[in-house]
Amino acid sequence: MTTPGPGGGPADAELPFFVYGTLLPGEPNHDLFLRGRTAGERPAVLPRALLYDGPGYPYAIEGHGRVHGTLLVAVPGVYGELLGLLDHLEEFLGPGHPRNLYERVVRDVELPGPGDGGPVRAWVYLAATAVTRSLRTGGVLIPEGRWVTGR
Repeated sequence: MTTPGPGGGPADAELPFFVYGTLLPGEPNHDLFLRGRTAGERPAVLPRALLYDGPGYPYAIEGHGRVHGTLLVAVPGVYGELLGLLDHLEEFLGPGHPRNLYERVVRDVELPGPGDGGPVRAWVYLAATAVTRSLRTGGVLIPEGRWVTGR
């Protein structure tokens, strides 16, 4: 796992974001948080991950599967604002914080289609440690790795 680090690490890079739940195009949080703040959106896949159903939103965790979603690029000049909004929405208080709902981590995501040049590094919000433990023992797996509203 790549973790954000001070001074030139992933935390300082304006990486795109991989989203897979209520931030997807057509979902309610897409319009609330992303409208006017993205310069590009492309279908993408997060390898080595599993998707679990949550209370109105999904959780991705490390695993032997694939999660389908969208890769988002921030409009120039709004990256910091967007990062703060998404951290707040995802209840990410800082790396390893005990009250995190999600951890923001750097992962390689795949862009489907020919000639896409390999994986792209992106921020991904994965379920925090306590949530992951709970999902592994009693969560509802979404086997196809695709979030659908109203599950």
